[in-house]
Amino acid sequence: MGQFLGLRTVVYGVSELAEARGWYTQVLELEPYFESEGYVGFDVGGFELGLNPDARSVTSRADGVIAYWGVTDIAAEVERLNTLGARQHGETVDVGDGIRMASFLDPFGNIFGLIENPHFRERAPAAAGAEQEPWSRDQ
Repeated sequence: MGQFLGLRTVVYGVSELAEARGWYTQVLELEPYFESEGYVGFDVGGFELGLNPDARSVTSRADGVIAYWGVTDIAAEVERLNTLGARQHGETVDVGDGIRMASFLDPFGNIFGLIENPHFRERAPAAAGAEQEPWSRDQ
């Protein structure tokens, strides 16, 4: 096995940490698992979404890589994010084989992607401190 263990964390640069914490708590319907003066981390299905005001200086606002967060019903989530004040960045696109994607701009200028992919099954949350197996692709 190589040195790479898989995706662990996506960090979004935010201008107002407390405001971003509140918005993402609503969007993710989760409380952060970690908070400090300069960082807030959410455990989203075993992967971390981090909020960091210092990241703003090393990333441009909406350029670069888009992280897509898995959902089971993209139409419902698109509607919900619209009501929470996100601006749609890209229309919902069916890329084939039942896979649908959409993206939004959060109130802090980051691109927040969604993906509904029936070929990946969700893993059960692990007990605190337990190792988790990565998502697995249905065969």
